Amino acid sequence: MKLEIVRLADDPALWETWDELDDLWPPFMWQDPTGSFYYRYLREHFPEHCLLAVDRSTGRAVAKANSVPLAHDFSPSEELPEGGWDWAIRQSVHDRLSGSVPTICSALEIMIRPTARGTGLSSVMLGAMRDNVTRLGFRDLIAPVRPIGRTGPVREYAFRVRPDGLPVDPWLRVHVRAGGRIVNVAHSSMVMTGRLAQWRTWTGLPFDADGQVEVPEALAPVQVSLADDVAVYVEPNIWVHHRL
Repeated sequence: MKLEIVRLADDPALWETWDELDDLWPPFMWQDPTGSFYYRYLREHFPEHCLLAVDRSTGRAVAKANSVPLAHDFSPSEELPEGGWDWAIRQSVHDRLSGSVPTICSALEIMIRPTARGTGLSSVMLGAMRDNVTRLGFRDLIAPVRPIGRTGPVREYAFRVRPDGLPVDPWLRVHVRAGGRIVNVAHSSMVMTGRLAQWRTWTGLPFDADGQVEVPEALAPVQVSLADDVAVYVEPNIWVHHRL
């Protein structure tokens, strides 16, 4: 594989290649309404924060990474907001509209094509993001990380380590190896709400009983109310801070 990492601001012709990786998330993950504040204006306002890894031998996208700038008086001694991913996007949009000068960056996504996973590309993309944020003049990168291997309470899992002292979670391990520090849990990092018929379409599951439904690739159960014809998914993420 002949890997090249390109910033989309430097090569706008690659936006169509960027879109190749959009369908790798399960459908329900696209239902967070806050995401539209970012993705709708991605090409216009955030191209310098979008990195694409292209296999030049095939011309295919194999990974992407993106972040947002925002104004936040970050103190390493304080916890980051419970709103996580949603908060980072809203804060960035508010700052742009108000003319506030960004002071830090938040990672939003690192996506690896399934056939390229397990090759160390996640570390490469995180390193490229750190380098890009530094090049843009920022000293702090925060990241609401999805704890994909989570078992048990998320606050306990966030700080669980292996015998070698590294986190048990694969993505947290990538961040800590790169110099990141686990800060706290963002319990309501993303929120997806929909009618039961919508959830059936998004997941292929029946959603025919009150209570909790386990959905593949969700990090917490989806809460279902038959009487209200609604189901809500609240995703927890784990905040990591990188001092650059």
